Amino acid sequence: MTVNNSHDRTYRVDWQTVRGDWPGLLLVAAAWVISLWALPRLPDRVPIHWNAAGEVDGWGSPLFAALMVPALATGMYLLLLFLPLIDPRRRNYAYFGDFYRLMRQAVPGYLALTQAAVLGYALGYPVDPTFIIRLAIPVLFLFIGNYMGRVRHNYFVGIRTPWTLASEEVWVRTHRAAARLWVAGSLVMLAAAFLPGVWGFWVFMAVAAVMVIVPVVHSYLIWRRLESQQ
Repeated sequence: MTVNNSHDRTYRVDWQTVRGDWPGLLLVAAAWVISLWALPRLPDRVPIHWNAAGEVDGWGSPLFAALMVPALATGMYLLLLFLPLIDPRRRNYAYFGDFYRLMRQAVPGYLALTQAAVLGYALGYPVDPTFIIRLAIPVLFLFIGNYMGRVRHNYFVGIRTPWTLASEEVWVRTHRAAARLWVAGSLVMLAAAFLPGVWGFWVFMAVAAVMVIVPVVHSYLIWRRLESQQ
């Protein structure tokens, strides 16, 4: 499928598109290689979850810990690659094709990074998976927020509420406002990653909640205002 910046092109899947995704595919392949290399070296119980204080509170088998994330990264890439083909607004992906191509690579790349951190910790390397994750998520959100205002009306990418899906004007206004909110929120999240103890975790969660809830409420208020003007 080809995603072209010219707005008369419809999103397609073909060799040119897949070839353009080589950085993301390389990261997915690296996740598989690292995981398969680590599998016979992992302990019988592998830490896979941490609580707000950064303490391990969940364990998994070596097979689960090694293969779950690479499989998820592969599945996410394929889902993002093919999902627009069934979108009734498929043609709109041409307006944000560059961002969508980068997102197909950024999401699996984030998963590959977290996998390397978790496996490194399990193998005894001096790495803090919770700190890496609390840095990686804001960077991913910052990337998405930077492009969010360009995302056009569709059914799979962006802030999809009943009101944004019902009105293209509500969609555009909501995403432009949310873009600024996500950029600001991501910067706060990055700063919170350096806070001690559970403070960083709760600041992170509070900001994440604001970034999710405010655009939803905002989209409804815009829709109601537009309806009252008709």
